[in-house]
Amino acid sequence: MTHQGNVWDKEYRSQKFVTNKEGPQADTLRFLKFLKKVGKYRVEDRAILDLGCGTGRNSNYLADLGNKVIGIEIAKTALSLAKTRAKEMEVEVDYRLGDIGEKYDIADDSIDIVLDITSSNSLNEKGREIYLEEVNRVLKSPTSLGLRRGEGGYFFVRALCKDGNKNVKNLLKASPGREYDTYIIKDIGLTERVFSRDDFIKMYSKYFKILHLEKKTSYSTFSDRIYKRDYWLAYLTK
Repeated sequence: MTHQGNVWDKEYRSQKFVTNKEGPQADTLRFLKFLKKVGKYRVEDRAILDLGCGTGRNSNYLADLGNKVIGIEIAKTALSLAKTRAKEMEVEVDYRLGDIGEKYDIADDSIDIVLDITSSNSLNEKGREIYLEEVNRVLKSPTSLGLRRGEGGYFFVRALCKDGNKNVKNLLKASPGREYDTYIIKDIGLTERVFSRDDFIKMYSKYFKILHLEKKTSYSTFSDRIYKRDYWLAYLTK
C-alpha cells in the first residue's frame, strides 16, 4: 500500500477526521437536486463513478436508486466497510481498491456522473493532473449522449477553500507541504491542497465547463478542537 493509502487506512480505523455516518452526504443530495431542477436530469439507471468513495455513503445510496456505481477507494478499511454496508442494503456496487491519482480501468465516454467529495485534495500535483485527465476521459461527452453542444456528463467536486480561512493561513505558514498551497496535518501525516477561487477555476476550466461554484463553511472536530473548514462546491460538465 502507498503512503497515502496507509495514512487513510489508519484514519478510517481511528476516525480522528472522518465520520462513521451511513447516509448520503448532504452536499451530494444538493447536487442531485440541482441536476433534477436545472438540468431536468433524472439520476436513475446512470453510470456513476465515486472517487474516494470511503465507506460507501454516496455509492450505496446511488446504487439503491437504480444506478450502476463504481467506487474507488485507497483505504482497505473503508472499502471493507462499504462492501459490508452494500450487502446489508442488498445493493450492488463495483468497489475497487485503488488510487484516484492513477489511471482508471474504465472505458472512454462511459460515465454519466463523477463524484469527488473532498478526495482529490490529498493528491500531489502529478496525481491531480492524471485525475483530471482521467475524469475528462471517462465522462460522457455531448456527442456520446446525443445532446446539444455544451452538455455532457456531470462532475461534482467539493474542494478545500483557501480564501478567508485563518486556520488554513496558519497551517500553510506553520506546516507547509512540498507543493504549492499544501500543508501537512502532522497528527495524521496527511497533506492537503487548498484552492483560491481563481486557482480552482484556472485548474478545472482546462477540462470542464463550470456550471455552478459556491463557497460553503462547516466545522470539524479534530483532537478535541473545532476547526472552521471552507469548501468550494462545484458542478461541472464537459
